[in-house]
Amino acid sequence: MKLAKSLFLGSVAGLAAVAGAQAADLPAKKAAAVEYVRVCSTYGAGFFYIPGTETCLRIGGRVRAEALYLEPNTRADDAIGFRARGRIQLDARTATAYGLLRTFVRFEMTRNTGAYEFSSTSPNVDQAFVQFGGLTAGRTISFFMNSDLPNENWGTLRFYDAPTVNAFAYTFSFGNGFSATLAIEEGSFTGNTFAGTTVFTEAGQTMPDVVGNLKYEGSWGSAQLGAALHQLRSDNLVTFPGGGVDYPDTKLGWAVTGQGYVNLPALGQGDALWLAATYADGALGYLGFDPNVTSGATTRDVVDAYVGTNGDINTGRGWSIAGGLNHYWTPTVRQSVFGSYARVDYSNDLVGVPVGTFVNASVFDFTEWRAGTNLIWSPVSGLDLGVEVLYSNIDPRGPTFGQDSDTWEGRLRVQRDF
Repeated sequence: MKLAKSLFLGSVAGLAAVAGAQAADLPAKKAAAVEYVRVCSTYGAGFFYIPGTETCLRIGGRVRAEALYLEPNTRADDAIGFRARGRIQLDARTATAYGLLRTFVRFEMTRNTGAYEFSSTSPNVDQAFVQFGGLTAGRTISFFMNSDLPNENWGTLRFYDAPTVNAFAYTFSFGNGFSATLAIEEGSFTGNTFAGTTVFTEAGQTMPDVVGNLKYEGSWGSAQLGAALHQLRSDNLVTFPGGGVDYPDTKLGWAVTGQGYVNLPALGQGDALWLAATYADGALGYLGFDPNVTSGATTRDVVDAYVGTNGDINTGRGWSIAGGLNHYWTPTVRQSVFGSYARVDYSNDLVGVPVGTFVNASVFDFTEWRAGTNLIWSPVSGLDLGVEVLYSNIDPRGPTFGQDSDTWEGRLRVQRDF
């Protein structure tokens, strides 16, 4: 019995040894390599390498909640409005032998109610562009303005405040902080009516707006000179003095601006003073005007041009100056004080308003000024809690100018950027 048991155990041990030897001869299967996400510090915080590529990506966004009080003119007007805005953005960058290759996309969705002009939900491709070396193509901030301005106003000031446009541009870098950009951009238009009467019917565009700038960026701040050409092409068929019916000759409106800011570390870390001054002739959109401007019970129409009784395109002219001061009371509490002044003038030529009657276009001249301040608390990085108050005043000019009118508005904002 003992002999049988020993033989059995010996056989089992022998089989196990043979099986182990055969297993050792088989090829071993290695575990797949794990590729970890690597931090990309080349372009700042938040970037990481897309696995398997040399492209750095940053995912960011914003949520903004805002409440508005706008002084009503009539009982039918909403005095209260609410806004909710969500933003998602992607920034992908790759170093190439030709320079930086960058793709940037920013989507926004806004829900407005009440005093925010009208209740609406608006999806928006706010920015979507490709940069390759000096080339920029897509939707981006207009090159007419200095995109580095540290303006922290929430309400509207009267200057070309960071509008996004579809554009093709090339930037020449000269070193030591100097650069120049030449761009073709979608046109910046105002309205075409005076007192409800169409005074300039726009014909189809045959050229884009041509925009250029010269810019300097340094440790002290930034300064930029910008200019724009804007086509004025009318579809009004007019009868010229002395006979003959034809379309008015096409004209070019234009605008020039000087914008910049200086850092003021002597006042406080992060403090800055900014200024923007603009003059426009036939291109009043570059002053930041929409088809009309309203303050209190007064509304003024704004047009780039009108067709006068002489059959020519007559341009509107205007200028504006805006500025602000940002001050940090503590590392987490900051305040901005800001304001703007603008004037719009039309020539003394006659214009048909309403149809069949003629008035001097100068009756539509006006001035506008705005002033406000806000206070913002940032208890943690990326979170802003703040309030703002803004006062605006419109003063119509001319022999039938009437009285000036003003209004107050206040905003409460909670915003998280990531």
